[in-house]
Amino acid sequence: MERVRPRYHYLGYKTLVGAQMRYAVHDRNGWPLAMLGFSTAAWKLAPRDKFIGWSPEMREKNLPLVVDNPRFLILPWIEIPNLGSHILAIVRRRLPGDWTERYGTTPVMIETFVETPRYTGAVYRASGWINVGTTQGRGRYDRDKLYDKPRKDVWLRPLRRDWRRTLNR
Repeated sequence: MERVRPRYHYLGYKTLVGAQMRYAVHDRNGWPLAMLGFSTAAWKLAPRDKFIGWSPEMREKNLPLVVDNPRFLILPWIEIPNLGSHILAIVRRRLPGDWTERYGTTPVMIETFVETPRYTGAVYRASGWINVGTTQGRGRYDRDKLYDKPRKDVWLRPLRRDWRRTLNR
């Protein structure tokens, strides 16, 4: 993914954690439209883990089958109806093969976080994602239970019909 100035995404530019995949979306003339980043999933995420039905042992075993989508940016001057859900649909079909080629593991589910009320998650809903709950506001590195981050809605997108069986075996 080519680097786009941090000012366009409210979280700025940060290095993704662990395994990662980045996509830049361009129009037919080569102009950039959007950027997406994918990385390793959050270690513990109560709404996700409950939705999947994971025990701590199952989570530890199968977490590599879940990929996080920590960045999705449509450049602010782009105004194309339904572009976000269209991009998410294309990436949903492409990501498993790309991830498998790079890391040798085929993801079964994608997770993402939507900071409310800043955003509604409508683009994820329109693309078939499921809102499974809200975070506690601790963040990835909060080991001291400070709860100093914004609470975010947790959205999941299964990539296969047999996702539940695969994630629980």
